Amino acid sequence: MHGLAHRRTTAALTAAAVALFLTACGSDTKPSATNTSGSSGAPASGQSITYWASDQGSSIADDVKVLTPELKAFTAKTGVKVNLEVIGWNDLLNRILAATTSGQGPDVVNIGNTWSASLQATGAFLPVSADVMTQIGDTGRFLPGALAATGAAGKPPVGVPIYSTAYGLYYNKAAFAAAGIASPPATWDDLVADGKKLTDGTSKWGLTLEAGQIPENAHAAFVFSEQQGGSWFDDAGKPTFTTPQNVAAIKQIVGFMATDKIVNPSDAESSNGTEALQEFASGKAAMLMWQPAGANLAKYGMTADQYGVAPLPFPASPPAGSKHIDSMVGGINLAVFGNTKHKDAALQFVKFMTSQPEEITLNKAYGSLPSVSDAYSDPAFKTTDDTVLQNVLASSATAMPEIVQESQFETSVGTAMKTLFADAAGGKAITDSMVGDALNQAQQKMEAGG
Repeated sequence: MHGLAHRRTTAALTAAAVALFLTACGSDTKPSATNTSGSSGAPASGQSITYWASDQGSSIADDVKVLTPELKAFTAKTGVKVNLEVIGWNDLLNRILAATTSGQGPDVVNIGNTWSASLQATGAFLPVSADVMTQIGDTGRFLPGALAATGAAGKPPVGVPIYSTAYGLYYNKAAFAAAGIASPPATWDDLVADGKKLTDGTSKWGLTLEAGQIPENAHAAFVFSEQQGGSWFDDAGKPTFTTPQNVAAIKQIVGFMATDKIVNPSDAESSNGTEALQEFASGKAAMLMWQPAGANLAKYGMTADQYGVAPLPFPASPPAGSKHIDSMVGGINLAVFGNTKHKDAALQFVKFMTSQPEEITLNKAYGSLPSVSDAYSDPAFKTTDDTVLQNVLASSATAMPEIVQESQFETSVGTAMKTLFADAAGGKAITDSMVGDALNQAQQKMEAGG
């Protein structure tokens, strides 16, 4: 998610690879996580670190605008300069994986929390041992659910949470009123029925999806499988992609476009994390399944009184084994590469970015939820919409599988769904057999390490 919210293209990457301070930095030795305690030996003041930030805002330029004053404040406080690069979600995981093998990476990086166990297994990141946690702040400040999504159980975390998110159903109040719909749908049958009332098949659609976006697809696959009583891995961690429950989950999601006809076929090409938001904000779609979106919707001209937020629906007749899950535990973790030459400076930066003032400032700007309890004293996080998402996060969300293959699962299943959406957009009927074949190929690709 990783998540987070909040996934953008890097079409403007050249402009977005903005260095706040034009000083050399970075890690240029092979990855190693052995330097887990103690000092680097040199005073942090006067050093430079490189920070790869995930794209959380309405654009990469927006992220640069949000982060620049905070990084300057950090420099003023510590004397440590920060080189910033904002990386879109379609590229971030590949960039990180390349850095883990080449040793040519940043000092500090944002990672989607669902990738934690996979990246932890590379050994390229500084384990957050008790000693490291003492340096960056008390563990008790972090929300337990957010802290749980920082790596495999029984191992020191890879990073600490900075932004927390959960999925909700955003709905256009005026569109619902005009269609005579009194309340947001509580079941998927209701959502489809409402969606058909809200769809004219040309300029108005009941639901919008970022259907060409791989992480977004994978998140939906996880939640819908949980609701179907399925699982993507067995208790031994072996993939079980082709179970009837998983086939039903994917067919249901793609069916919003293929069968129910409440999603614009052009959504199959939406992949940069902004198209669905813009479709919803402009009134072209009446419903949106998204992580906290208020700040970005405002940037696209939609005011908070124009929409409502509800938990994602649930099956009217839950299948055997169904779990009442409305969201994955979404969020972003802040991690330090183990081969950093500037460990003390990097840890000072992590401490600063997860401090109460910064958690308030940054999560306000992005519309996400703080990952530390003391930030919730701010009134900004007491709105009705935030309360809905906080309740989802606390009561009906669960973490994605914290296993080594998790990032490969996201890539393989998300890509398979992208292909199925493209088929649906082209007018093909999406059958159980077609979905099963796509998931079988995805599993084979993952098992082969692709």
